[in-house]
Amino acid sequence: MLNQIAKYRQIVTLADGTRVLFRPLVPEDRAALIALFEPIGPDDYKLMRNDVRNRELVGAWVDNLDYKKVLPLVAVVNDRLVGDATLHFRAGPGRHIADVRIFMSKEFRRRGLGTVILRALIDIARKCGVQQLVAEVVADQVKVISAFKALGFEQRATYPDYFMMPDGETHDVVVLILPLAHKREEF
Repeated sequence: MLNQIAKYRQIVTLADGTRVLFRPLVPEDRAALIALFEPIGPDDYKLMRNDVRNRELVGAWVDNLDYKKVLPLVAVVNDRLVGDATLHFRAGPGRHIADVRIFMSKEFRRRGLGTVILRALIDIARKCGVQQLVAEVVADQVKVISAFKALGFEQRATYPDYFMMPDGETHDVVVLILPLAHKREEF
């Protein structure tokens, strides 16, 4: 399956006519991935799980690509990375689950790109045999939560004070799950 994933390509046209290529991140994308995260503002930065301003850290993601652990799907417009959506595969008893994370450059938000890249990620997850996708979203990001729900994710929990921002402020987090495999009922 991973050989097929490495060859994955999908071209979509956004409502405004912009053509976007979805494909897996490759080693040649090192500088482009760093450039995607460089202009990140404080509002986005505080929600990131990692220090994406650290060029070495972001570069190491590319240098150490392992599609069996993390599958990054990038959105490319005119040879520029404008989005990054990842499946983080779990191990052990959670090996049937993958966590979803999405980041879009500011000028490509609210244009439908997040929805279509998430649909592509869902399709890839199914092909990889993932049975559940999990997304954790800060509770005040109501539009993001609604977008996930519109694609079939179900709100399963809210964790109070679950994320701590760089300034020490805490935020509630909503856990959304998309079941990809249906349990068979036997009689």
